[in-house]
Amino acid sequence: MIAKVLTGKSFGGCVRYLLEREQAKVIDAVGVRDYDVKSIIDDLNAQRKLRPTLGNAVGHTVLSWSSEDSGKLTVEKMAEHAREYMAKMGIKDTQYLTVLHTDKLHPHVHIVYNRVDNIGKTINNYNHWQKSHKVCREMTERYSYHFGKGKEQMNRQALRGNDKLRYEIYDVLKATLQQATSWKQLKKLLHAKGIAIHYKYRSGTNEIQGISFEKDGVRFKGSDIDRQYSYGNINNQLNGNRQQMAETPSAGRSLADEIRDILREQDTSQHAQQPDEASQFTDLLGTLLDGVQIYNDPDPVGDAEKHRRKRKKREAEQSRGMRR
Repeated sequence: MIAKVLTGKSFGGCVRYLLEREQAKVIDAVGVRDYDVKSIIDDLNAQRKLRPTLGNAVGHTVLSWSSEDSGKLTVEKMAEHAREYMAKMGIKDTQYLTVLHTDKLHPHVHIVYNRVDNIGKTINNYNHWQKSHKVCREMTERYSYHFGKGKEQMNRQALRGNDKLRYEIYDVLKATLQQATSWKQLKKLLHAKGIAIHYKYRSGTNEIQGISFEKDGVRFKGSDIDRQYSYGNINNQLNGNRQQMAETPSAGRSLADEIRDILREQDTSQHAQQPDEASQFTDLLGTLLDGVQIYNDPDPVGDAEKHRRKRKKREAEQSRGMRR
């Protein structure tokens, strides 16, 4: 079970889109006359006037299940799940209708609700997407519904809003984590794609507790992008990338490269605490070493030359003594 969370300005456009098709049916409703489209729109707009300054008064959520769950679901059960979902999301004491669509292979319903509740207060949608993701996972596990096979099979072209941004971040992270070996390098690669990293620190300390990613002004926790993108999992992968690089045969590599890799191995623990600052010394040293030419001259002066110089010095001292 997954949810696509939307908000909008027009009850008329949303309700007509959902109901003016053959394969649509209202399976649950509260606070609206559900016998025709015009009545539903009028009822929703009438309550909306209790808070006329609220622009995005339309709440719209699409609940979807895998086609493999079709045998477990009935119309009554989907309506019941929609009510449970709304309760867990804090959508209460307001008008709503739940519409069943049967135009796809997978079961899905649309919930349209008024963000202006029955007494004129606004239903908060702060952090709504992250909360919805958690609620859907809990309900999927509770009712033993099917989990998707992976994000790679998701139709990117059909995504909109925050879902689209989340999958864009997922795709970029997957690609960059195959080549990055440090937090600084990862940050640089993500920045080139318009994605920023934010760290969460334990109160009063420099210990990192979590990570989030931001794109186009929208921020997601790493674990909300995917479980593998928590701070700890990413840090482990970067360490693994460095270890793999260190184990690669070093034929033809410069001494500067060898020193840089050794220092990176030694700084692994520091990277875990200060991912940006800990790599500055290593990167600075690497920059300096890149410009250094190392020559292997086993005996630049030579033993014979040393003996000749000593003998000449001794003869000069003896000559000065005789003249005295």
